[in-house]
Order: sequence, then C-alpha cells, then structure tokens
Amino acid sequence: MKKMKEKEQVLGNLCLAVEMLKKSKSFGKIIPEVRTNIVYCLKNAKDVRDVAGINGRLTKIEGSPFPSGYPGFGASDHLARKILEIRKYNPEYRAAINFVYTKKLGKWLKKYCRKNGIIYGGIDRTKEPKRVAKVEKGSMPWKVAEAIKSAGGKIPEIFYEANAPGKEDLTVIIGRSAVEVTKRAVEIAKNF
Repeated sequence: MKKMKEKEQVLGNLCLAVEMLKKSKSFGKIIPEVRTNIVYCLKNAKDVRDVAGINGRLTKIEGSPFPSGYPGFGASDHLARKILEIRKYNPEYRAAINFVYTKKLGKWLKKYCRKNGIIYGGIDRTKEPKRVAKVEKGSMPWKVAEAIKSAGGKIPEIFYEANAPGKEDLTVIIGRSAVEVTKRAVEIAKNF
C-alpha cells in the first residue's frame, strides 16, 4: 500500500509538471527533434520500471508543448537509465528533463548557472571510448561519469551531451522532483 501511495505521488507530480509545460509556449522553442521527456522515479528505484515518464514524450502542437501520451512507469528508457545512473552518485536526485542544446544556449546556460550557483557540466561524445560506444545501452555509466568529471567531480544539475555521431545534442536538468526540474526548464526557456 505504501508503494502504491508513492507511485500516485510520483505520477501526480509528473502530471503537474506536464501542465506547467503545456502553458509555456517558450518551452516549445527548445523541444528537440527527438522530443522532450520528463522522468521522476520512486525513492528506491532499481530499474526503468521504477521510473515514470511520458509515454511517447512531449511534442509540439502549434508551437506549444503537448504530451503524446499519459505518464506511466517504464515509459522512458534513455532518460530513465540516466537518472538511475546519477542516483548511484547521489540518490536525492530523482527527476530529469531534456531539451535542445546549441552552442549559443550552452554559453547562455554557463552564465545562468554561474549567476544562480548551479553546477554546470558537459559530455563531449567524441571522447567516448570505442569499447563503450559499441555496447548497446552501455555508454550511460561513462556519460554520467564524464558529466561529473567535467564539473570538477561534482554532480552537475544542468549538463549537455553533444557531438555524438548521428545523435541530437541535448541539455539535461536533474533535480528532486518533476515539478522542480520543469520550473527550472520553463525559466530557462523564458529567459533565453
């Protein structure tokens, strides 16, 4: 019963985050081609089935963010695996959202993070070892370690992932809840 209550809280928080995004026309401008997802996991999450995300991700309709499906556990793979890997370093982080990355946005984010006391980092996928890149779904531990390394050994709450052949460059925000990361993403979209 306790786990069911926690699942309801996670899904409710995710629904609130989606509603915030739907009201932010400016966030629509930073939704990547691969679309956006938000994830939020249970306190004792062990695998992607313990992480809730948006089925089909968030897309754009007439420039505004809109969910393709309902929030559900196991609805995300990539971003879910990323937050699970980050939690190995600090289990307080339970949520993440992704959006587009450009050099212009990256430069702006670096200043934004410095001004707001937020740790910022980045992952340059050209540095990814071939042995890691060859393994299907095997690069996540390397990517998270690389993001932490880029931030001087600290977990960056905002980081980018860029320069992977055939992959879109993305920005990721991590935090303690879906609403928390969404508030920050909406603020960034509004002010960028």
